[in-house]
Amino acid sequence: KAGENYGWPIVSYGVNYSGTKFTKLTQKEGMTQPIHHWTPSIAPSGMSFLNSNVYPNWKGNLFVGSLKFQYLNRIELNGNKVVKEEKLLKGLGRVRSIEEGPDGYLYIG
Repeated sequence: KAGENYGWPIVSYGVNYSGTKFTKLTQKEGMTQPIHHWTPSIAPSGMSFLNSNVYPNWKGNLFVGSLKFQYLNRIELNGNKVVKEEKLLKGLGRVRSIEEGPDGYLYIG
């Protein structure tokens, strides 16, 4: 939600590239918890909801690129809860952008 305090860098589930933690806190009063996080981080980059009917079983799903592990992550949501994730196009490369085109197809760069 816009305007919420998600706590960075006071609270976090993340770790430094060396593997060390920069904070021991994952939650604190007055700070909003994320609805989802990846441990280890996938280095998310690029994100798009699919609104078209081109892939009918995926309509409404969220797609997130992974820079670190080089795949496209498909996320099924039920309200604000992640109910399923699927790794697609493994080994594709560092996914930086995901867009739904005017034709309804997903374009990944």
